[in-house]
Amino acid sequence: MDSKYSEITPEILALTDLCLKNSSIDAELYSKYKVNRGLRDVNGNGVLTGLTEISEIQSFQMNGEDKVPCEGRLFYRGVDIEDIVDGFIKEKRFGFEEVTYLLIFGKLPTDQQLADFSSLLAKYRTLPTSFVRDIIMKAPSSDMMNTLARSVLTLHAYDTKANDISIPNVLRQGLLLTAVFPLLSVYGYQAYKHYFAGDSLFIHTPRPELSTAENILYMLRPDCRYTELEARILDVALVLHAEHGGGNNSTFTTHVVSSSGTDTYSVVAASLGSLKGPKHGGANIKVVQMFDDLKKNVSDWTSEEQVSGYLRDLLNKKAFDKAGLIYGMGHAVYSLSDPRANIFKRFVQRLSEEKGRMEEFRLYSLVEKLAAEVIAEERKIYKGVSANIDFYSGFVYSMLDLPLELYTPIFAIARISGWSAHRIEELVNAGKIIRPAYKSVAPRKEYVAIKDR
Repeated sequence: MDSKYSEITPEILALTDLCLKNSSIDAELYSKYKVNRGLRDVNGNGVLTGLTEISEIQSFQMNGEDKVPCEGRLFYRGVDIEDIVDGFIKEKRFGFEEVTYLLIFGKLPTDQQLADFSSLLAKYRTLPTSFVRDIIMKAPSSDMMNTLARSVLTLHAYDTKANDISIPNVLRQGLLLTAVFPLLSVYGYQAYKHYFAGDSLFIHTPRPELSTAENILYMLRPDCRYTELEARILDVALVLHAEHGGGNNSTFTTHVVSSSGTDTYSVVAASLGSLKGPKHGGANIKVVQMFDDLKKNVSDWTSEEQVSGYLRDLLNKKAFDKAGLIYGMGHAVYSLSDPRANIFKRFVQRLSEEKGRMEEFRLYSLVEKLAAEVIAEERKIYKGVSANIDFYSGFVYSMLDLPLELYTPIFAIARISGWSAHRIEELVNAGKIIRPAYKSVAPRKEYVAIKDR
């Protein structure tokens, strides 16, 4: 490969120093001009930038004029996520397709509506002729999110109505992408494993009668086999990741880019770029890596003293990646609890028993308990700290034998349903292009002729 695509030369390092010197802004200026960095106020609450009917996060209750933290709740189109999950679990159904229908169309489907919708997704769950050979396998990458975004942008060329942003066409495109995301992700991984690791190449065609979760496991595994519990827990993971308020980074990206009037493929590629970030969709990978480091450095996984000591080292930048963070703990909105983590934990224990990994489950539970205590002692915090969904999702994916490279794409496979709903909402209520203000704090300078510089 040409070195200019990867090598950092002394010339680049010298120019980097110039960038750093002339790009750093005095931190005090953000307070002086009352800039809500990260679009959050001083209490960590998101700055109101829009309205939505798609989902709601509740983390506090009003007591007169005071906000009082409460157990976290999440609503999809006004319906409590706990009730949704309890409903399809009790009826022994898969829930992701039902939730996708609810998010996009605003109502729970009847039996017939759900059956018709699932059939429609199955019809769309196919790629253009030779797409796998010509696109996915021609330039395999170790970065599955890059593969996914590249594939999405390439699908633009196969769509004769790619730039049509009428609602019927955008709906068609959203359902198409929801259907093919599992194929793009799994096939991209299979190509990577074949060309980079020399593994045998398996390209299994999805089965129309299977759910999204079942098809992911069916296409991924060489023997296409999976247990019912494995498929149901992956389905719950998709349901819990499908949507999370309009303010999360990738969904806000969906609104911002949609407001410009651009096409669906460009919007989704931008949202994928946001989700790829380790502060967003890649957080569960950090949790798994942190626990791997903990297991190596703590001899007794049942010792509260040893585990607490490791957690303090994390916060004091002495352990793991020395970032000063306990990954999977805390959330931008929730304080007392993340309802998604609470729901997930019930299923995690069952899967741990099936997989013979209860010792690890007990370690996760111990860290969840101790981390909140250690953070409260070591940090000044404005609200409570609890485990978020990333804390357990990585552990679940490892028990499902999902490769680390697919952790974030699995998030995307779920979240495309929420993005599609928000894109349609943005277009239906078309307002102005989203353009927040940035205040310039640079001093004015006179132009100097090149000979006098």
